Amino acid sequence: MKTLSNVQHGTLGGTLCSIGVSFDWSNMAETVLMAAIGAAVSYLLSRLLHSKRRKP
Repeated sequence: MKTLSNVQHGTLGGTLCSIGVSFDWSNMAETVLMAAIGAAVSYLLSRLLHSKRRKP
């Protein structure tokens, strides 16, 4: 793996800082929470439907 120069470190740090400031972190937290709830509901529903399908 190639090591980064000081200019590349500075560019990467500046890019990450500008991206971090542009995010609305409250919306990001809400999105993560909704995605977790959606994944849990999807998983539980698929398990429920799978168990119903197995029964004669």
